[in-house]
Amino acid sequence: MDKFQAFGKNLSASFSPFAARTQQMIKEQLGQADDKTQLPDEYLELEKRVDALKLVHQKLLQVTYVIGSTVREQTCLFSHDRSSVSYSSQYSNEAYDYPPNIRESFNDMGRTISEKVQLLSQASSPAEAQAALTAPPSAKPQPKTFNHAIARASLSGSQTLAQNSNNEDPLATALEKYALASEKVGEARLSQDAQIQSRFLAGWNTTLNTNLMFAAKARRNVENARLMLDSVKASKKAAARGDLDNLSEEARAEIEQAEDEFVGQTEEAVSVMKNVLDTPEPLRNLADLIAAQLEFHKRAYEILSELAPVVDGLQVEQEASYRKSREGA
Repeated sequence: MDKFQAFGKNLSASFSPFAARTQQMIKEQLGQADDKTQLPDEYLELEKRVDALKLVHQKLLQVTYVIGSTVREQTCLFSHDRSSVSYSSQYSNEAYDYPPNIRESFNDMGRTISEKVQLLSQASSPAEAQAALTAPPSAKPQPKTFNHAIARASLSGSQTLAQNSNNEDPLATALEKYALASEKVGEARLSQDAQIQSRFLAGWNTTLNTNLMFAAKARRNVENARLMLDSVKASKKAAARGDLDNLSEEARAEIEQAEDEFVGQTEEAVSVMKNVLDTPEPLRNLADLIAAQLEFHKRAYEILSELAPVVDGLQVEQEASYRKSREGA
């Protein structure tokens, strides 16, 4: 019987603070609370800055992540709610820029463009050329990116022109070279995506799911301590019939204990929020994102810069040949 009574007291003690905080919160929401302990200005300013940082992460992750959750879950992730949300990186989705209307078969994606060009150079008949275009994969199917898709389409077009021309077709030649270049650009894009996942999104996600969550937990602790303090004050004031001067020593000690807890939790939260705001990690992550994008665009520029004068030369030759044929006519 004694053990049961002790268990009951422990259970009551664990529920009492929660019940007291809940009752105080309801009173405040209904406008029935006489006094509400004010938070320090420094603390309130830090809260605003932390919320702004959280919003920045939310906005960028909405773009760089494919969100696999309900609207409620998305809202909870960026509030003080600790609900878990399933996210997958936009940059791990290889086909994020793959044309939605295109229909490519397994054979279309069998070999790399460079492999197909090599096989085509060895073909001695239209049948062998077609077989080269649809050769089974040597390793794995080729990526589903826009650049890879346009490379495959260009090579297919090049071969179609070549098979229906008795002479070397300059457009067919240009399309083949463009196909090879587009494949290189596609590979550079995949390299960019891998760098963004490891150098930007990993750190950005850590800030959101770890640092900002620590700050949210510290803020919840402050709110709980404040509600508890105001609840204790209200109950002791009611017991003293509104005259705080007539509080017993025990009541004063209980209020002081609640005040100490509130001050301690506030100081802890200030420290946590300052640490979150002062860390250079988000800016470093952004720099890594820009560096990965810059590297990709630089590589794409180099590839296309090499290709452009070659195609321009083919164009000039064709125009000269066309003018000569017109003059002869």
